[in-house]
Amino acid sequence: MSAPEAYPLDEMLGRVETQIAGFPKAAMFGLADEGYDSLYEQLVSCVLSIRTYDETSFPASVALFALARTPEAMLAVDRERIVETIARCTYPGQKADTILALSRAIVEDYDGRAPADFDALTAVRGIGPKCANLALGVALGLPAISVDVHVHRVVNRWGLVETKDPKQMLAALERVVPRERWVDVNRLLMPFGKRICVGRRPRCGACAVRAYCDYGRTVANE
Repeated sequence: MSAPEAYPLDEMLGRVETQIAGFPKAAMFGLADEGYDSLYEQLVSCVLSIRTYDETSFPASVALFALARTPEAMLAVDRERIVETIARCTYPGQKADTILALSRAIVEDYDGRAPADFDALTAVRGIGPKCANLALGVALGLPAISVDVHVHRVVNRWGLVETKDPKQMLAALERVVPRERWVDVNRLLMPFGKRICVGRRPRCGACAVRAYCDYGRTVANE
């Protein structure tokens, strides 16, 4: 199944890419560009990003990676130092525990190499489908879609798919978006949703894909 004919998805994503070219990338993509592109590093940075703005999680990730960039090295860092380093993120204690649990599982069960496997990653407490898919997509280029608040809002407004539940949204997007564009859904729609298709007062007048958007067309006719 592909996107409905009313939605020329390649053209829409191309327009979105042009529009967001001057904006900062989503944190995990930006970190990958800076060389923090291993699957382990991407998983850790995703944990830090949960319910935390990129402007906070990005420097927190860089600071933490200055202490440790492998699961073995992370386990050698005192928990309280990890908490202190990521203190500006939400729930720093809980996130420190998740990072340590992830590190321990990788060392003990996978010989120190993060498994490129969705089920294995989500078996670790604190690593949900969103983080597993996003890390696999960014670090390894594997076809994966991660449904965050921005992706959920944008595609619902477009009318490309309509669902309230993130799990249903993931399945729906996998049906209509070609596999080769799955990673692009996150790479493009995260910053687009943050800067243009925002939650309150979306910038419909400046939107490059307004003509294809159910919400944008409704606003235009008001």
